[in-house]
Amino acid sequence: MKRKLVKCIASLLAFSLVLGGCSSKDSSEDAIFNVPTDTAELTTETQTEESQTTESKTEDSETKESKTTESKTTESETTESETTESETTESAPPEEASDFVLVSEAVPDAILEIRYYSTYNFVGDRIDGYEEPVALLTKEAATALKEVSDELVEKGYRLKIYDAYRPQSAVDNFVEWAEDTSDTRMKAYFYPELDKSVLFDQGYIAGHSGHSRGSTVDLTLFDMSTEKEVDMGGTFDYFGELSHPDYTNITDEQYANRMLLRDAMTRHGFKAITTEWWHFTLSNEPYPNTYFNFPVNSSSVSE
Repeated sequence: MKRKLVKCIASLLAFSLVLGGCSSKDSSEDAIFNVPTDTAELTTETQTEESQTTESKTEDSETKESKTTESKTTESETTESETTESETTESAPPEEASDFVLVSEAVPDAILEIRYYSTYNFVGDRIDGYEEPVALLTKEAATALKEVSDELVEKGYRLKIYDAYRPQSAVDNFVEWAEDTSDTRMKAYFYPELDKSVLFDQGYIAGHSGHSRGSTVDLTLFDMSTEKEVDMGGTFDYFGELSHPDYTNITDEQYANRMLLRDAMTRHGFKAITTEWWHFTLSNEPYPNTYFNFPVNSSSVSE
């Protein structure tokens, strides 16, 4: 009986030890699995916060960079605008005739017959703006014309100037005259083949003239041996095909005279046009887009 009791007690003690070990193991395993789970959650939360912080910093950085770029762009645009305005101001043409000279002084061998100062022109009156029988040109055009004159003087010729710089007021005078179709006083001399009403359409009269830019000259040759104008087969300011430089229904001598003048002018920097044998413009004219309006007189270039 006692032995059975002892065995029973021993069995109970052993079973109690087994239960205690199992409880300790379960508690340990819970600790092992719970810690990583908490750590992962904390790590995820931490990474999320860091990501949000990084995104916030990135957005702030991008915003600052954008504002900085916009600021630099605005500064750049302002600088470019100021530069452009400055360049425009510096390149503005003179208001008066500061860059013009008297042809009689720049080209002393030239002969002047300023038609628009007289009444012998297609209008029949002295033209507005021609206050003296003088010719004006830009310094650049006058310098080139002096070279032409020097060359032709050696060949026995002089230049004869009909017109040079022409103020805008004179051009306006032409326009006003052309609109009055009843005034045909000079038709027989300058446009016998044309009705006055077509002068605008055919380009003989226009609202602007290259002469007003100061580097265009109308001229012919004067033969020193005969003391007469060279025969060009047509007269200055004649409105018609006869005035075209390449018009061939003239004598060989007349055509050769036209070519003599044109070759000398183009050789020294002037360009011709297809409608008037007497008309030449400096190829590199200094004021290609400016139409001046100061009067034709010696005071304009001396003040």
